[in-house]
Amino acid sequence: MSVELKDQYDRILRYCFYKVHDRDKAEDITQETFLRFLEHSDYHGIGKDLQYLYTIAGNLCADCYRKMPSEELTDTIPDDADEEEQVLTGVALSSAIRKLPPEDAELILLRYANEVPVSVLSKIHGVSRFSMNRRIKKILDILKKDLE
Repeated sequence: MSVELKDQYDRILRYCFYKVHDRDKAEDITQETFLRFLEHSDYHGIGKDLQYLYTIAGNLCADCYRKMPSEELTDTIPDDADEEEQVLTGVALSSAIRKLPPEDAELILLRYANEVPVSVLSKIHGVSRFSMNRRIKKILDILKKDLE
């Protein structure tokens, strides 16, 4: 197997948490992702294990998201000035990412939060690495402009 499952568990969990915003549901989806991955042993060994994991997780998150009622998130700002600056930066970045189309926001999450290689992202989306690099750069430019 080309992917070490133990190494990917936290990344898949983080990805699922980003999608569903609920720790318990994200853990359940992550476990279901790995169960389904292991059930389909005929898919293993063709070099696309990581893409297959993210595809399963994305589909399960989409199914869960359709069933979830929408909720408003509350932001609490701590008293400490450094923490306040970090929270404000995080809120500004989160707001800028929410303005992106969902596919672009997901690409940024996968690339920078989960550290998924560009080559894997390009295979998931069916484009060349160079095209994926250009797309990510374009998204980052949009975020930079929005944050300024």
